Amino acid sequence: MSCFRIVINQQITTEVEADAPASLLETMEATGLETRYHCRNGFCGACRTKLISGTVEYLADPLAYVRPGDILPCVCRATSDLELEHT
Repeated sequence: MSCFRIVINQQITTEVEADAPASLLETMEATGLETRYHCRNGFCGACRTKLISGTVEYLADPLAYVRPGDILPCVCRATSDLELEHT
């Protein structure tokens, strides 16, 4: 099975199976990264994260505004290796 590599803030690195059903937010939490969120459904935008490189697929259409270059990890998953900047 293939895996995608996810690098967060140039230091936290994890791998996720290509067909893993978990959201990117759940993957980030599993690495021990303290992540801001409220709704877990794409409504509030609290988990907004900058996508430096890579691609994601949305599991549900986010209702919160998503600026170009940003993603909502609570409703997406990796479809390639990713580099993220999370504050």
